[in-house]
Amino acid sequence: MKNVVWTGTWVAERLGVELVGDERLSDLLGLALRRNPRRAHLLVSNVLGKHVPQSPSVVYGHGFALGRRVRELLGAEDAGAAVVLGYAETATGLGHCVADGVGLAPYLHSTRRPVPGVDTAGGFEESHSHATSHLLLPENPALLAGAGPLVLVDDEFSTGNTVLNTIRDLHARYPRDRYVVVALVDMRSAADLGRLAEFATEIGARVDLVTAARGTVNLPEGVLEKGQALVAEHETTEATRTTEATRTTENTRTAENTKTTEPADNRPGHPGAARVELGWPRGLPDGGRHGFTPGQRIRLDAALPAMAARVAEALPEGARRVLVLGFEELMYAPLRLARELEQVVSAEVRYSTTTRSPVLALDDPGYAIRTRLVFPAHDDPDDGPGERYAYNVAGAGFDAVVAVVDSAADTPALHAPDGLLAQLAEHTPSVLLAVVPSYVPARPFTERPSMLPEPLRGPAFSSYAPDEVGWLLQDLSDVTLEAPTEEREEAIQSGGAHYAESLPVEYQPSPQYQELFQTALGTSAARIAQAVGAVTELVLAERSPHPVLVSLARAGTPVGVLMRRWAQHRHGLDLPHYAVSIVRGRGIDANALRWLAAHHDPADVVFVDGWTGKGAITRELTEAIREFESAEGVTGFDPEIAVLADPGSCVRTYGTREDFLIPSACLNSTVSGLISRTVLRSDLVGEYDFHGAKFYRELAGSDVSVDFLDAVAAHFPDVADAACAQAKELLATDRTPTWEGWAAVERISEEYEIHDVNLVKPGVGETTRVLLRRVPWKILARAGAGTDLDHVRLLAQQRGVPVEEVDELPYTCVGLIHPKYTRGATGADGKAVTV
Repeated sequence: MKNVVWTGTWVAERLGVELVGDERLSDLLGLALRRNPRRAHLLVSNVLGKHVPQSPSVVYGHGFALGRRVRELLGAEDAGAAVVLGYAETATGLGHCVADGVGLAPYLHSTRRPVPGVDTAGGFEESHSHATSHLLLPENPALLAGAGPLVLVDDEFSTGNTVLNTIRDLHARYPRDRYVVVALVDMRSAADLGRLAEFATEIGARVDLVTAARGTVNLPEGVLEKGQALVAEHETTEATRTTEATRTTENTRTAENTKTTEPADNRPGHPGAARVELGWPRGLPDGGRHGFTPGQRIRLDAALPAMAARVAEALPEGARRVLVLGFEELMYAPLRLARELEQVVSAEVRYSTTTRSPVLALDDPGYAIRTRLVFPAHDDPDDGPGERYAYNVAGAGFDAVVAVVDSAADTPALHAPDGLLAQLAEHTPSVLLAVVPSYVPARPFTERPSMLPEPLRGPAFSSYAPDEVGWLLQDLSDVTLEAPTEEREEAIQSGGAHYAESLPVEYQPSPQYQELFQTALGTSAARIAQAVGAVTELVLAERSPHPVLVSLARAGTPVGVLMRRWAQHRHGLDLPHYAVSIVRGRGIDANALRWLAAHHDPADVVFVDGWTGKGAITRELTEAIREFESAEGVTGFDPEIAVLADPGSCVRTYGTREDFLIPSACLNSTVSGLISRTVLRSDLVGEYDFHGAKFYRELAGSDVSVDFLDAVAAHFPDVADAACAQAKELLATDRTPTWEGWAAVERISEEYEIHDVNLVKPGVGETTRVLLRRVPWKILARAGAGTDLDHVRLLAQQRGVPVEEVDELPYTCVGLIHPKYTRGATGADGKAVTV
């Protein structure tokens, strides 16, 4: 076995610096010298993706694993309320990976780049850094104001000064009970070990520390002066070597230019450089500078495969070694892109980023920084022009470098003869440039809500009576939006399209299926009526005596109508009821919220849905409301959804937590007022438009929407006492969500090697949707499940989908969507699935 030289040997021998600690420490860290008057040495991480090119899976995996440990420390409930804060510039990507591991936690990182028009929510100093001032610029000022835990992430935890400065500043503004500090390595000296506990006592909060390894650096007396002398000596030598190398390179290029044509993209200084259009999703932030929500992460996850495919297509044929090079604070987007690229190309993919940090480079195997590229700053920094660096790129044998920058950094300085692209071109045959749009938070909505149209009502739009529901939607009935199910599935899973940009072809039930629906309705109507009564009584008792019901179109709309009817029947109340669009990964229709805020007290609004699955929409709505209220300056909306059934244990307001058949899930538009699912597409929905939907007037002959409502409402007198007793019992019960459904879905995802929770649809309602709208792979049914699954078994039989009975399934059934079925997958009959 070949001996590997530790990349801290050179510094340790010359300065007498000693790195001691866990066995893994030397694998995680090397040593270098930096040009800094406060600290001579630099701990160089091998797994951070900043100074040392590394496998993106390794970089992401270390951050994600730390996030998982935080989740275990906090518990599921507190982790669900946590906010993660990362430090610029080194830990912006690490913090984002930790947020992913915590599980759908909103994320913000500090920044050294002021953004005009964005207010500062805080700041602090990093005493040992070359650039000390950090700004906090969240788009949502309330992001840091919650009572949940704050998780602070840095690459190393040494003196603790930076973290203490941050907590002290934020705790004075937004006090909370708990903080968690996360770092790759804990490098505190013996003198610093007790400071964290003392500080926690001082502010009256709990402060935990989570790290991957523990150690310390023993520094001899006079190490700072020795280090500065070494830097001065070797930088002089390095400058001479660089000048000679540059002169040789320029002479070579001059000779070559007499024989070659203009570079491919007509930009001087980097022959052969080419742009790659990523197709970055519109409005998606480039990182966490202004905050990054769980819904935005879902959007990024969906778009990554298509973006990586575009990069892969642009790589030179035969490339064996590829570097994806991020840009200073822009670490997470390039990392995720590199990780996705690593899955689809045969080349070895590595990832690192450029930096502001000046570090001495020495070509010695015992030194962590072997080579250095120096180039002018190209993002018009607030501190004026200066040098920027890329380490360990030159001489690393990369066949291609993909430089990923944000649009604020796509300036003439980037493309100058001495700019980054030209420097890269000296050391690799192929340079690609991918530009991510710089995200600038939108200013609050200033137009009058009167610009927005009035709600659509039946019979012009929907088969419901006009007083039953007002649709805060626009009518797209004349637009062709339907696509074959297989084509939609391919586009959705490949990231080529969002599911809300098209519609599935409406399922036309067979006579056998219609008969099954009627039978199910007859056997379950009383049960549904009792759940409607219970949840409505809860709303009236806990939420508002005069609520404004706002159903999530379209599954929530029949439930909203029934709740309105119960309030009329039992209490003589005439409650307003509207239907609005919410789209997974895109949030709730902000214009609909503006209309509601202009016409009703937001505190009276109660969002209504049919059931919960794993809770994705519950989380989506919470994030969307928080973002909306921050941007608009409107407060009072309660994102807690009221549902008939909460088998996923995601909400507090429900009629039951049993997973049973709600017949409205058996059909599509013909049980939902003949309205399609909602559509959000940029060419159809403008700035002041509601989301869209279609009214399938031509299906009136098959419509059972009103029949369903009438059948359930007919049981209201019979179940009134039982429903009120059930509501009273619920009021005395601890209904805190446990998120059991989410945990079950994650377990099923891993067990069946799907690795994407969005392809696991739990519960009778969601399973039915899979069979009607998606490309199902298989159905998991709880052993012994009875008539609640008759319609599921029939649909599965019609589509050739196997039904697998499972013991101890937390839901009555779970639908699994075929994962990446276009890549050699097979259908239930064993034949290849063809698109």
